[in-house]
Amino acid sequence: MDIRFQNLGPEHWKGEVLLAPACQGEALLEQIPELDKVAPWLVIAPAMRDFKGKQGELTLVHGHPDLAVPRVLAVGLGPREKVTTDIIRKGIAAAVQLCRKQGYTSMVLPEPALAKLPGGRERLVEECVCAAQLALYRFTTLKKADDDEAADPQWLAVAFDGQEVPDAAHAAARRGENSAWAVCLARDLATTPPNLLYPEMLAQKAQELAREKGFKCTVLDEKELEREGMGCLMAVGQGSGRPPRLIVLEHAPEGHGQDKPLILVGKGVTFDTGGISLKPAANMHQMKADMTGAATVLATIAALAQEDAPRHVIGLMACAENMPGGRAMRPGDVVRAANGDTVEIQNTDAEGRLALCDALAYAQKNWIPAAVVDIATLTGACAVALGTQVAGLFSDDADLAERIRAAGGACGEEYWPLPLWKPYIESLKSEVADICHMGPREGGAINAALFLQHFIQEGVRWAHLDIAGVDWAAKATPLAPVGPTAFGARTLLDLARGGV
Repeated sequence: MDIRFQNLGPEHWKGEVLLAPACQGEALLEQIPELDKVAPWLVIAPAMRDFKGKQGELTLVHGHPDLAVPRVLAVGLGPREKVTTDIIRKGIAAAVQLCRKQGYTSMVLPEPALAKLPGGRERLVEECVCAAQLALYRFTTLKKADDDEAADPQWLAVAFDGQEVPDAAHAAARRGENSAWAVCLARDLATTPPNLLYPEMLAQKAQELAREKGFKCTVLDEKELEREGMGCLMAVGQGSGRPPRLIVLEHAPEGHGQDKPLILVGKGVTFDTGGISLKPAANMHQMKADMTGAATVLATIAALAQEDAPRHVIGLMACAENMPGGRAMRPGDVVRAANGDTVEIQNTDAEGRLALCDALAYAQKNWIPAAVVDIATLTGACAVALGTQVAGLFSDDADLAERIRAAGGACGEEYWPLPLWKPYIESLKSEVADICHMGPREGGAINAALFLQHFIQEGVRWAHLDIAGVDWAAKATPLAPVGPTAFGARTLLDLARGGV
């Protein structure tokens, strides 16, 4: 769907339907007086008597079909004092989905209506554009065309009442559009079946995007991983007939190549059976999305390149397929990590931290980072602790943690800080190696984070995002269908845009 702009005031707005977000208990025409000019027939429309403005309420009002704007879709937000950006996002997304169902090809979103809502004028333009695009997301690549399926609207126009479209609002809309593109890319990758997307194919996809968008992509194959001493990443993939890869991405626009980079590290386990420590069969198909962390990193770098963001950002995707087999790693194996330490493996289903630790060591060996942020569907323990709406955030750097929480909160991805509880380091001690990759079941998410922190050098700013639980939508919402959510893509993009 194209994002367009209209100006010169409501008399010049055009589209099949105008989206009118409104608060409960307030007259629609008083909240959006521009409607009196673009849709003067609203005053006598009987349907308006039934619109209360309750959260989630959608009321479609028809005028004469020959008018420039023949319909208004009133979008209820609830009481003004309780309205949040998230409510506005979901309201706009639900409205766009209704427009698709009705077969409308064009929509108008009046910016003056957003300006009167809490959340900030430009930010709401960005969020509404992003929400409108995400509302239309569908993964149809592998399906036959369905003639009965409603087509997406062709365009959404953000409409202004002035002579010009303000530069800040224009930029905000384009940011929202690019953010939605990044989320959809990450969703596509995480939804693709594992027989079609494995480490080598994910590397090829990254290389294609690099050529298209103009960022750098280097792929380390199994021989290069061995030379780099990445025994942990190699161990994760050695049971599979499809070898692991470390995919190195770099967005370094002119004038910023010498800046200390923000380094993003993503877990890219393209399918996780659990290995020898085999997972239960129920819902194992969802493990195709165990590479969501890597998908969000790739989507972030590609989106930054697409908008030519003035930031130096490195992305590392630690990719492997965790399979049982004659060569698979075993509980009790000891392997050597890229930093030289030996690691005892006690459970092959705790493979994500093994892939990440080598990538973290590689990042610090090759760059002096401004900060390192890793993101992974890492532990079921985090999902048990925090549920399906908020991700875990681990960091000893209060400023970095707050920047991540602010970036995520602004775009609807919430994080809750969890402790790097130092006494638990004792549980990672091994009788046969320098460190054991896991501790007891209790405090599982903390133990995993402490294991990763073992590979962070003194003085390096680092944060770990555990997105297990929020990476998959079990029920459809206006912003996401059932399946991978690409949670974290917008956080990383906003974090990179703002700098650390």
